[in-house]
Amino acid sequence: MKKQLSLAQKVNVLRASVMGANDGIISVAGIVIGVAGAHESNYAILISGIAGMLAGTVSMAMGEYVSVSTQKDSEKQAIAQEKSYLTLNYDHEFQMVEQKYLAQGIKEELAYQATKEMMAKDPLVTTVRERFGLNINEIINPYAAALASMLSFPTGSLLPMLAITIFPEKIKIIATFIAVLIALALTGWGAAILSNANKKQGILRNILSGMLTMTVTYIIGRIIGG
Repeated sequence: MKKQLSLAQKVNVLRASVMGANDGIISVAGIVIGVAGAHESNYAILISGIAGMLAGTVSMAMGEYVSVSTQKDSEKQAIAQEKSYLTLNYDHEFQMVEQKYLAQGIKEELAYQATKEMMAKDPLVTTVRERFGLNINEIINPYAAALASMLSFPTGSLLPMLAITIFPEKIKIIATFIAVLIALALTGWGAAILSNANKKQGILRNILSGMLTMTVTYIIGRIIGG
């Protein structure tokens, strides 16, 4: 029977998806806007966008895999370490958990009873959570995170490529600029929700980074193309 992802694991996959789409939008937008500043050829713009999309997809997927794998290795090391502690000195770990509860203001009798029940149920889960702040049932899957990024980056990059090639010549740059900012506002909002961050700050930060990226690449494109 296939193991179902926990809520925390699903949120991490969604996080990778949102950030992948966000990076796809802003990275490829910077490329196509820059190329549009240097060349009027839609073919040159499209080829550059596709090249950026492919490179970014591989880079994002591998980066996510390496990052999450490193985190997973650290979590596995913490679990192995705690297993050793429990084997060598169970009583010490029991007292460690009890002291954690006492430090939270729980009365001594209740802290002891809670520790006794939790340690009887699953000592490894309890001690790893209290010592390292980890839930061993919610370790992130690096393959899921990498796949989420690999799919979301090219999906996000489609918006600036389509906008820069579909809109009429006279308005394609400004129209792409606006379309990208709207998309970045949405991904900024989504990222803020997933991370429980300030939504206005997340949206504003995303929009400003997009504006800066596209403005800089456009100016460079105009200088080179001029």
